[in-house]
Amino acid sequence: MTAAFETYLRSHTSLTDAEIEQIVSAAIPVSLQRNETLLQQGQVCRHKTVIVKGLLRIYGTAADGSEHILHFALENGWAVDAESYHQQTPSQFTIAAVEHSELLLWTKPDFDRLLKDIPELNVLSEQLVIRSNFSNRKRLFASLSATPEEKYEDFVKTNPDLLARLPLHMIAAYLGISLKTLTRIRHAQVRR
Repeated sequence: MTAAFETYLRSHTSLTDAEIEQIVSAAIPVSLQRNETLLQQGQVCRHKTVIVKGLLRIYGTAADGSEHILHFALENGWAVDAESYHQQTPSQFTIAAVEHSELLLWTKPDFDRLLKDIPELNVLSEQLVIRSNFSNRKRLFASLSATPEEKYEDFVKTNPDLLARLPLHMIAAYLGISLKTLTRIRHAQVRR
């Protein structure tokens, strides 16, 4: 299971083979079935997670029971509720598998030790945080300013691989629109 992650590290960092071995040996391999949760709302996020194979969603549930998806994490992506993880407080979100997923997890003490011992991993971690912040700001602005049609067009353009892997209700929950609106948009595109 670790070969794909090792390839990812080699292509995105200048880590030595010994450092990669140190990182991988500290990981806990986990398999999730479709819809199985990794983190339940109210639990403390105790692991950093990389997706080796599969697809996860990070979402919150509103008082009316509706799901609001914040993020999809796919192969070579990382999944964590950063606030819960760093502050060790109960999470407001759930992390669950959209499809069968193979994951590598690191406990906070283990990952903190790796960050201290391997400066290059710390650099990668900072780059991932920066990239995530930029992506979240762009998504927030689009959420506030774009029409439903523009949101869907942007999703199709930036996530073409996800279209076939996600049910429509999850795409709608990610875009912040109703399933009815998403269906209408898709039918209008087909007619064009």
